[in-house]
Amino acid sequence: MSKPHVIVYTDGACSGNPGPGGWGALLQWKGKERTLSGSAPHTTNNRMELTAVIEALRALKRPCRVSIHSDSALIINAFTQGWVDNWLRRGWKRADKKPVENRDLWELLLEAMQPHDVEWVKVKGHADDDRNNRVDRLAVEACKQQGSSG
Repeated sequence: MSKPHVIVYTDGACSGNPGPGGWGALLQWKGKERTLSGSAPHTTNNRMELTAVIEALRALKRPCRVSIHSDSALIINAFTQGWVDNWLRRGWKRADKKPVENRDLWELLLEAMQPHDVEWVKVKGHADDDRNNRVDRLAVEACKQQGSSG
């Protein structure tokens, strides 16, 4: 039996960097949709981008083929250009010997990916991709709610 194919769009937003942040995700499967979003009071844009992908993967109830669409060059390149493999080989150090930032979230992301076959798709941010624009709005709205609740 083949794994279901889920299309996922994710985005993160931050007001200030660091500052209040939000994330959004859209999951699509067989004509059905589910949106997710959340926020953090003091965070960075990269942490929100990573959180969006982690939470989208965690929302899946069984192993899937997942196409993750993101406008985060950091996340896409980390997997498509082998950065994560290099970080692991070097003990979570970058090529310049400095520690990888947000290691805690990268480790959670690797764990969340385990049961799935993940494909990484780079999308252009703030362009004409309706689904990317939707998750951007979810992330910005979550960020605004966080900012107003502090």
